[in-house]
Amino acid sequence: MSLNTIADEIGSMAKDEAKKVKSAAKKEAKGIQKEAQGQVDDYHADVMARTERSSQQLAVETVAAARQANQQRLLVARREELDATWEQVVEAVSSAKFKGRSEMLKALVGEAMEAGTKGMSLRPVSKDRKALSQSAKSIDFGDDIDGIGGFVLESKDGSVVIDYRFEGRLRTAWETSLGDVSTILFGE
Repeated sequence: MSLNTIADEIGSMAKDEAKKVKSAAKKEAKGIQKEAQGQVDDYHADVMARTERSSQQLAVETVAAARQANQQRLLVARREELDATWEQVVEAVSSAKFKGRSEMLKALVGEAMEAGTKGMSLRPVSKDRKALSQSAKSIDFGDDIDGIGGFVLESKDGSVVIDYRFEGRLRTAWETSLGDVSTILFGE
């Protein structure tokens, strides 16, 4: 065998070996690429799933916050409406022209007489002094007091005061009927 033939044979074997190495490298590169693509796909799916969960959680929290804010605004609006209604009631009752005022005063004087008025003086709200002087002739009158209507009975030494002013009675009636007022105003 000649040297050229041996060289050609070695060259041919080297080419075959290079083809095998190159083919194996391509196959390994494809495997690595496929594995890397699988990892990227897994990572992408994981990130997308986390993002979706975060998005859904944020949506739930946003809706909850909006509902809470709406409830707060509704409560504030209702409170304002109740306060305005209370002010209208106080304004109506405090008017000297309030229908039934003299009957209420007579009824309060009747209660006061039953409570025992010996040694006590009647201190009226100034706008009711005239009506009270006609209803409570047997009671001594003292100085005027502040209020929207009614009077107080006060012992001579000031240690006992029985309050018959409209404010306290009106407040009690308001608190007692607040549920009914809310139903009328808000339909609940």
